[in-house]
Amino acid sequence: MSDSVTAQRVSVLGLGAMGTALARALLAAGHEVTVWNRTAARAEALVAEGATAAATAGEALTAAELVILCVLDDAAVREHVEPARERLRGRVVVNLTTTTPEQARALGRWAEEGRIAWIDGGIMAVPSMIGGPGAFVLYSGVAAAFERLRPVLEVFGRAEFVGTDPGAAAMYDVSILGGMYAMFAAFRQGGAMVRTTGGSAARLAALMAPFLQAMTLSLTEQAVGIDTPERYVQEQSDEFTAAAIDLIDKAATESGTPTELFGVLRRVLTGL
Repeated sequence: MSDSVTAQRVSVLGLGAMGTALARALLAAGHEVTVWNRTAARAEALVAEGATAAATAGEALTAAELVILCVLDDAAVREHVEPARERLRGRVVVNLTTTTPEQARALGRWAEEGRIAWIDGGIMAVPSMIGGPGAFVLYSGVAAAFERLRPVLEVFGRAEFVGTDPGAAAMYDVSILGGMYAMFAAFRQGGAMVRTTGGSAARLAALMAPFLQAMTLSLTEQAVGIDTPERYVQEQSDEFTAAAIDLIDKAATESGTPTELFGVLRRVLTGL
């Protein structure tokens, strides 16, 4: 641990693959970690590495000033925190459970009423990436609590605070994941199309990956068109883009792999 980072007492509730990775990163950074999981056996490896196992969720929630939740869903979060509202008063809760933006906002309001500093988070990494250079985590909620505990949260990866709206991190999270899944869908469709010519999805991947990487550089420019459309001059007209997508759609049909994907893209990208 860096000399500038003071060891912090942290509780981690939820020891699936991600929760275990979070707890392990905290231990590696020299923090005092209390862990709890519904299936107690999942805590054994972490205890061997220096963690303390709590007997109950309630015990874990009150064992530290900083509480990190990484459980199944919004219902599981509420199951644990709602009975402990009074005991959580004055503590910081970082909810890294995947929820919708509205679920995050509702929990933020609940926490504010109970004088609990609530931070919602979205993990942009798989468990094996936690603590590595490619991982980053989105956070939103109580800014002062985030800034105070930023050095602790940064053991997971780059910490990106995206706003005081508790739902902001979840909204950025689902938006980024939406882009990822749209890319996967288009690659799967393209793989089916090139195979009809005797090609392979493997060759397509080798050709597509560097092209898409280069295209991501245009996202910053396109953001201007979304944030301040009055300042944006499109490089290609909506009519050009619509015609290009129509051609791709026609090629998909001709190859015997018709799809609804390109019609959706046409409407989203051009409104035509």
